[in-house]
Amino acid sequence: MATNSPAQPAGASLSGQVNATQETLRESNLALVARTIFASINGISRAGVSAEVGLTRATVSRLVEDLLSGGLVREEGQVSGGPGRPATRLVPASTLCALGMQVNATYRICRLMGLDGYIVDEIHVPGEMVDSDPREVLSALGNDARELLARSLAGRRLVGAGLALPGIVSEREGLLRRAPNLGWTDAHPASLMGLEDLVQLEVLGNEADLAAFSLARPAPGRTSGPSSFIYVSGEIGIGGSAVIEGEVMRGLHGWAGELGHMCVDPRGPSCPCGSHGCLERYAGWRAFEVGAGLPHGSDVDDFLARHRDGDQRAEATLAAAAEALETALVSVVNLLDIPTIVIGGHLAELGAIILPGVEEGVRRRALSGRFDGLTVTIWPAATADDPGRAAAGAAAAVLDEVVKHPASWLGR
Repeated sequence: MATNSPAQPAGASLSGQVNATQETLRESNLALVARTIFASINGISRAGVSAEVGLTRATVSRLVEDLLSGGLVREEGQVSGGPGRPATRLVPASTLCALGMQVNATYRICRLMGLDGYIVDEIHVPGEMVDSDPREVLSALGNDARELLARSLAGRRLVGAGLALPGIVSEREGLLRRAPNLGWTDAHPASLMGLEDLVQLEVLGNEADLAAFSLARPAPGRTSGPSSFIYVSGEIGIGGSAVIEGEVMRGLHGWAGELGHMCVDPRGPSCPCGSHGCLERYAGWRAFEVGAGLPHGSDVDDFLARHRDGDQRAEATLAAAAEALETALVSVVNLLDIPTIVIGGHLAELGAIILPGVEEGVRRRALSGRFDGLTVTIWPAATADDPGRAAAGAAAAVLDEVVKHPASWLGR
């Protein structure tokens, strides 16, 4: 026969619930205050935070003190303009930092980023990574990371690490499924880098997704530029990503945005991905090199010189790339209803001779312009030739979680 459990002291359960609710409320308010400080471009006072979030100045002041003691924010200068004494300005601190890493077909890079969004230090190693051994490359990347942390981590706390790779990534499994331009299949980067004793790999993502994240969030917790856009990265191949309201659209399995492998001609040349007529076969940098008869390792200036001289191969290559890019972007704009497109890499560097025509073609053919009068705009990314944009995005994605959940980092 069942027996009743011992009676609980009156109010014990209610007290526990109240304490839990109060702690949850404090964490929520702490995150709200942190997001407000980090979102401010030039810093903000306690009074400014209070006015923006709707909490009392006393409550905001207590929460700010927690963030100051935890090393997440710092006081700098003064904010003036109102009555009374100038107020102290609150800005993100740089004590906490994250390691961002990236492997691409022609280089590997490590960047150490502070919570304020500034790059503390980096190691950039050029090299041929096409058809490479992932064990060798990722082991070397791990050694780069160790060197970087040994020389630049002093006086800082390492939050975590992120890695950007040019391929299909299963984030939940921590697995690179396929990187056609590297020749890699089913690689587990965390185990191959050998950094478990120093830092956890918190973020593993596609290169274009993380580059797009760095454009949408130039510093942890702060948005910039258009809130929704399509990003196209120009490397040996072509990467792509869609950002909607400041968030990267990853799809059901995290594989969304493979713009470079959109088919623009089913009868076109074969692609390492296993398909035919993919966009990157026409608009990737290797297509520019081969099409214009340039030696391997040439750069955009070499192509532009050929184009200025009226080289027919260079002109034909540019025309084919423009047509393929226009075809792909029309489909993407029609599918996603995002009329703003940001171009990076070699396509941005070639912007003056390729983007105006592509923009005009997409405007003419996109449904949004035909029926709703929306204007499709295409513009080159700032610092288009920054090879470490995805590495910065990987670090920023790690640090963004600190801004979202600051209570987890207090008292560490």
